[in-house]
Amino acid sequence: MRTPIHRRTMLRGSGIAIALPMLEAMTPSGRAANDGQKPVKRFVCLSSNYGIYRESWFPNVDQTGDDYEMSRTLEPLERHRADMTVFSNLDHGNTIGHQGVPVLLSGVRPHLSIHYPEGNISVDQKIAEHEGANTRFPSMTVKVNESNFVSFTRTGVQVPAIDLRGMYRALFLAEPADRKATLAEKLKRRNSILDVVLDKAKSVARQLGKRDQQKFAEYLDAVRTLEKKIALQQPWLDRPKPKTDRPEPQQGKGTEHDLKAMVELIALAIQTDSTRAITLSSGFANGDFGLKGGYHGFSHHGERPDHIAALNKIENNKMRQFAYLLDLLKSQEDTINGGTLLDNTTVMWGCGMATGPHSTKNLPLLLAGGGFKHGEHKVYSDEDSKRVPAANLLLSILQQHGLDIDRFGTSNGSLPGLKWS
Repeated sequence: MRTPIHRRTMLRGSGIAIALPMLEAMTPSGRAANDGQKPVKRFVCLSSNYGIYRESWFPNVDQTGDDYEMSRTLEPLERHRADMTVFSNLDHGNTIGHQGVPVLLSGVRPHLSIHYPEGNISVDQKIAEHEGANTRFPSMTVKVNESNFVSFTRTGVQVPAIDLRGMYRALFLAEPADRKATLAEKLKRRNSILDVVLDKAKSVARQLGKRDQQKFAEYLDAVRTLEKKIALQQPWLDRPKPKTDRPEPQQGKGTEHDLKAMVELIALAIQTDSTRAITLSSGFANGDFGLKGGYHGFSHHGERPDHIAALNKIENNKMRQFAYLLDLLKSQEDTINGGTLLDNTTVMWGCGMATGPHSTKNLPLLLAGGGFKHGEHKVYSDEDSKRVPAANLLLSILQQHGLDIDRFGTSNGSLPGLKWS
């Protein structure tokens, strides 16, 4: 019977330390490591700030179940048909416009978050809370040629995004010793400050009326959340990062190159178990694909043929890179759970609005992997009185991830017809 090896084991000698790759021996019993235990789950969401040209995205609404023809934009995903589900007529019930973008992963418009127990926390941040210190990064919020507007904490703070170079350095470059010392001191000082704040809070609370006590309690919850995040960071300061032979990617070499490089880093982040929740928003750089103009301008196409042709080129590339991510995850063995990485990684494509007048009805949504039963085009009712909230899909993703919850954001239940193993 073999002796298990800890997955943070280093080869040490003469002052040199080399990290080992992820091995089967790093789990109690190789592939069967999670037998009788909950499997390790991951979540990845790719998004666009300007929507998708829906006439090229959605399959024919009359083609439901597994008997549907891939639309023009989805054609690059044909080889993954059995591992994905396309949805029609799901949305968050928002009014028209760009305000739909930050609602994608929460179902809650930021200015209405006060009416919800968890505010407008997004799926990735909910998962980050659930995972805690299981990984070096509770979540990673990344971007290519665009800002990332979809990730929000429960206190309504938008999570800042890092670019291609920042992603690589976060994953693989070790912090210098003096930098580590500075970070450790900062964490210690912050803990000390929080201890003082929480101690003072008790005396302040006693002086407040009921309504102020409630507001003050909400404030303290935010402080406690920060305290927990600080505590989670500390154990990882002295743990070595995984090694890679891949050189640091050069940034700004074009939309196709940069998005492909980011997709490869996302796959590496999953493979090295550096995080279990990632969101990516990607855009377009003027001049790429032989196009002159901005993505926002193209998105207000007004059914002009040249604008639609531009959108088709941009969005075809997005789907090719999405398909490439599925290729990478499907080709890598999951050394923690067994099977492939895609088996336990839920990969979502979505936009909080469409192109044109930026309608927020019938959102472009696609789900792949993660142990769900796939292979269909699921069409829900388009009647207002019978509409199914897109937040039901978000709830199902969280439940499949292992969260024991029955509501999320604007959901009214898990998504009908979506099953998982």
